[in-house]
Amino acid sequence: MVPITKKPETSPKDFFLHLLSIVALYASAISFSTLVFQCINYWFPDVLAGYYSMSSSFESMRWAIAMLVVFFPTHIATSMFLNKEYGVSPEKKELRIRKWLLYFTLFVTALIILGDLVALLLNFMRGELTIRFLLKVLTVFFVAGSIFGYYLWELKNKEFTKKVKIFIYVISAIAGIVVIVGFFIAGSPKMERARRFDEQRISDLQMLQSEIVNYWQRKQVLPQNLDALNDSIRGFSAPVDPNTKHTYTYKVSGSEAFVLCATFETDSSGASDVNIPRAVYGGVSGNWEHGIGEKCFERVIDKELYPPIQNMPVQIKK
Repeated sequence: MVPITKKPETSPKDFFLHLLSIVALYASAISFSTLVFQCINYWFPDVLAGYYSMSSSFESMRWAIAMLVVFFPTHIATSMFLNKEYGVSPEKKELRIRKWLLYFTLFVTALIILGDLVALLLNFMRGELTIRFLLKVLTVFFVAGSIFGYYLWELKNKEFTKKVKIFIYVISAIAGIVVIVGFFIAGSPKMERARRFDEQRISDLQMLQSEIVNYWQRKQVLPQNLDALNDSIRGFSAPVDPNTKHTYTYKVSGSEAFVLCATFETDSSGASDVNIPRAVYGGVSGNWEHGIGEKCFERVIDKELYPPIQNMPVQIKK
């Protein structure tokens, strides 16, 4: 009689370990690709890409770095633990949950590679085959190809060879280098906090400018100080510097002219909007650029753009 080989049963431990390993792999691949894409956008800006904000790009980098630092070691740790389990119980390599997840991963990576080839051919025909695009295509090829090759090998082989260990070390080193590069591009936590303080200062000055113009439209005279803008009915109170809590500097320089000043911690030149000429966005980036230190913004109210608001007579219904 031929002995009946008992198929290994999937325990809750096996199920969740394999699932955690695959989910951590997907999260690592997405965060790695996102981080590399944003680095490419930083080094190779493209005017035809449309409006591009470096501040939002840096935020994407930080998200990608945080995810990669958490999920990639998780994937490596769970994979090493599972390989030890396979060494003790080789039959666990035949678990259905493992094979389903591996084949699903191969399926997804194959689709990504095919989609990458389609995108490459399409952009070639559209005349958009730039260095920026080619680097992104190579990144997708690298990520998807590495995953596809590794798991294809794992399905065919049962031993954890030295070459595979070297492959894992190389991938880990590349991920570490990308994280370090992304960290330096996005800036340190201290620099990011300073930048956010400056963003709040610009937002405060824009609010004050709007209130000053509104005050002039209603009274045809500029307020003598910022306290005159306070309105208990609307609940408006003139903002102060978010870090130092000092009042912003305000000066009346003419019947329709005034100056607003603030002290900044970072330099906004070249760090807010790239790829598109600043003149297009004159209302935001062009009018509020600043360096490190005190910066004053001179404003003159155009009566044609901001005409005085006449008091409307109250009509009494009979």
